[in-house]
Amino acid sequence: MPSAAAMDALITRIDRPIVLVGLMGVGKSTVGRKLAQVLTTPFVDADDAITAAAQMPIPDIFDQYGEAHFRDGERRVIARLIEENTGRAAVIATGGGAFADDETRSLILDRAIAVWLDARIEVLAERVGRKQTRPLLIGRDPHEVLAELMAKRGPAYAQAPIRIVSDQGPHAHSVARILAALMEYVT
Repeated sequence: MPSAAAMDALITRIDRPIVLVGLMGVGKSTVGRKLAQVLTTPFVDADDAITAAAQMPIPDIFDQYGEAHFRDGERRVIARLIEENTGRAAVIATGGGAFADDETRSLILDRAIAVWLDARIEVLAERVGRKQTRPLLIGRDPHEVLAELMAKRGPAYAQAPIRIVSDQGPHAHSVARILAALMEYVT
């Protein structure tokens, strides 16, 4: 981890939110919370904000209204979160499909610092296989779904200016990699 002086210098140079993007299971929420804690900045999970705005769980939004409706609401919520944090460091974790949406990606690239958390499909499949709460995985093989999603979303994720590989090690390793990349990016 960087020294306290280096962290202070980094925090003063970050003038917009840091938005974590990547496939489900890569650790955007967990890493995001830890990153925000280290940076002493606010953290917001966009999925939690969507659930609060819709007053229903994400699987129910998908079931009742479909993915297109969910993505539209997701875009509006992310725009609001970015607007609320304009001019300062904050960490926003997005859902796996957010950055694949052209409008949402354009907004994030224009008004935030996008960080792609990437991991091998095998690592992700093992992580997401532990829960049955992800709408795109219900009744399907996680490895197969994740490979399909990466084939579709990978080119969008690759547009993020920062790419960090998340492995099976502690999330603190991903946080340290993000901090090092941010130090390069904002100088």
